[in-house]
Amino acid sequence: MRILQISSARSFGGGERHFVDLANALAEKGHDVHLAVNPDSPLISHLRKIDQRNILTLPLRNALDIRSAWKLRKFVQDHRIEIIHAHVARDYPLVALAIDRSSPAQLVLTRHVLFPLSNVHRLTRRRVTRVIAVSQAVADNLRVQNIFRAEQIAVIRHGIDLSRFPPRAESASPASDRTLRVGMLGELSPVKGQEDFVRAAAIIAPQTDGVKFVIAGRDNSADGRHRRAIEALVNELALTDRFDLLDQIDDVSQFFSELDVFVSGARSEAFGLAMVEAMACGVPVVATMTAGAREIIEDNQTGRLAPLHDAAEMARIIGELLTDPGQRESLAANARREVNEKFSLERMVNETEQLYRDISRR
Repeated sequence: MRILQISSARSFGGGERHFVDLANALAEKGHDVHLAVNPDSPLISHLRKIDQRNILTLPLRNALDIRSAWKLRKFVQDHRIEIIHAHVARDYPLVALAIDRSSPAQLVLTRHVLFPLSNVHRLTRRRVTRVIAVSQAVADNLRVQNIFRAEQIAVIRHGIDLSRFPPRAESASPASDRTLRVGMLGELSPVKGQEDFVRAAAIIAPQTDGVKFVIAGRDNSADGRHRRAIEALVNELALTDRFDLLDQIDDVSQFFSELDVFVSGARSEAFGLAMVEAMACGVPVVATMTAGAREIIEDNQTGRLAPLHDAAEMARIIGELLTDPGQRESLAANARREVNEKFSLERMVNETEQLYRDISRR
């Protein structure tokens, strides 16, 4: 199939990992994959399976970037594109404009987040064939908004390349003889709950010796205010000698391999890709009870769930795991099996490919 994947993303997170993994995998399977991205897109360096001649760079400034829309329309016509797949909300109206009424191309959207779409997205409804939700929570949210018909919405959960996340090696030293590490990974933002994690750490630190806490992630705000707020709270709670704040993570699997407990403190989460990656590496996960986390984790079986906005309960659960290596090992083993069965990249790509085939037969 001739497929055009589009993303105007200007930073790299879970949705962007989904984009590049899908595009690379489809190209490996023999599809003629084309891409439309910004000239300075952080995605380009990750698209190793894509012929560079198949990458179209456009400003993709916003939903009303008419010039980009007309260039896309010509590209779709010239390359006889069969499937157009957009991944960022601001691109949806623009891509709908790129499909003229005579075009056989089918438009697919992927929705990665729970934030509501705006009224301008209602203008895309007649051009859209399918909307992929990355979780049941996202699908339910889309149905409530009533922008797209129920039959247009399909759930295809995120998948990860398991070869990138080998199970971590067990330390030869007993846990009591080494520093235990508890960490978070994700964009620095109030919605991700890093400050709740810091408050939980302040409860754990006096009770448990030999524990180090780490927060890894970029602050994509224009003025760096999220990182400053976290740093200020760490200082206020006298935790500077117990915390590492990391900006750049070159090897995510290595980061997970150094943790004893992974924490997702999000206040809202559509899916939670980092949770799945940690589980694949055999790291026990403590996650707040977001809609996305409840789809991934079975409490006390494949991880632990904590109430939202409750640093004290988060601290209690983390502390329990830190003092119970048997529970950590059991959760990690169960979680790894769960990821292998339900969250592989192969499953995600196959389901997406089948959706493409189904709508191409229309």
